[in-house]
Amino acid sequence: MIAASLPAERSAGYRYLVVTILMVVYTFNFLDRQILSILAEPIRKDLGLSDTQLGVLTGLAFAIFYTGFGIPVAWLADRANRVRIIAAACAIWSLFSAACGLANNFVQLLIYRIGVAVGEAGGSPPSYSLISDYFAPQDRGKALALYSLGVPFGSMVGSAAGGWIAANYGWRTAFYAVGLPGVLLALLLLIVVREPKRGALDALAEGQTAHEPTPPLFAAVGRFFRNRTLVITALSSGLSAFVGYAVLTWAPPFLIRVKGMGLEEVALYYSLVLGITGAIGTFGAGWMVDRLSRLNPRWYAYVPALAFAASIPFFIGFLLAPTWQLAVLCFAGPALLNNMYLAPALAVVQNAVPPAMRTVSGAILLFILNIIGLGGGPVFVGMVSDRAAGAFGERSLQVGLAALVPVIALTILAHYLASRSIQRDRRLAAA
Repeated sequence: MIAASLPAERSAGYRYLVVTILMVVYTFNFLDRQILSILAEPIRKDLGLSDTQLGVLTGLAFAIFYTGFGIPVAWLADRANRVRIIAAACAIWSLFSAACGLANNFVQLLIYRIGVAVGEAGGSPPSYSLISDYFAPQDRGKALALYSLGVPFGSMVGSAAGGWIAANYGWRTAFYAVGLPGVLLALLLLIVVREPKRGALDALAEGQTAHEPTPPLFAAVGRFFRNRTLVITALSSGLSAFVGYAVLTWAPPFLIRVKGMGLEEVALYYSLVLGITGAIGTFGAGWMVDRLSRLNPRWYAYVPALAFAASIPFFIGFLLAPTWQLAVLCFAGPALLNNMYLAPALAVVQNAVPPAMRTVSGAILLFILNIIGLGGGPVFVGMVSDRAAGAFGERSLQVGLAALVPVIALTILAHYLASRSIQRDRRLAAA
């Protein structure tokens, strides 16, 4: 195998600056995506929404447009300047997020949320590809984990800022405050980040002088679904996201409605637990798989499988805790452990496909992950909660969240099946 060397201008300091800026962009991406769950209770009361409608706004409607636009945008990003695409996407989702503060009913809020989803479709897949052209295969797990810190950081900032602003100035002002700064961030991205050469850090087979050209869109999609490892990794990630998004969406309303927590307490305590533990879990998973996969590639799937298994007693404690203080303490377990699937899955996909297919492959991963997870998880819990409302009243949300326990067991099994396929994948072995 012949590996390309790192261009001189791509110093370690600059590479980490790039991934840090992309991580901040992803923080705003996830903040704008999840802010609705933090503001769910005041919005529900103000606009008269049901739990099912909230589940549609936070999950299904968002997921359909986010994933639907993700693959064609990724196909374009495999051919065009990825930095410009990410910057344009950041500006679009930020403006629509701010516009959510103008909504007066379910339909208006739905339209603005669709705008956020369309914008965010151009965020992560080009970023995965960009990072993979700045970091060699053996360092990608850590680099992609650093980028993925945008999930816990976005959740933390959204909980803290959104909860505090809503408590003091109203939920509409919270949308304006978190949405508009993203436009300035898009300009910073254009100024600082340079477009790297594709595949410069990836090995070439003996006798090969260049990486294969970018295939047509449908050919790239077909190659993804013919790869057993990629499909099982995407499905196991989708189940992981089903649990993760459901808990992330409904934990704040559960703590407020069932445990008696206030918005300002959510802004302080819940946000800190969510951000700190999520960051440890996300980055820790990337760090672990970069090292353990050198011994056995099955650790790409073993790490999330073991993490979800360990999360079950903490999740049950979160549901049954007699006080919100104890519930938040128990929530630290799932908040840390349920984030340990994303970085390993990203590393598997980015290392298992040629450079010319990375953006589309990352988009397909997100398509499956979000259709199953974001599209299904929040709606599933909301529907169970609405059906249980007659018998359990305000505690129906506890029933909805408890229905996730069998899904967690299925998630563990899916990651184990992924580990068996990963071990036989030749491209991963070469990387």
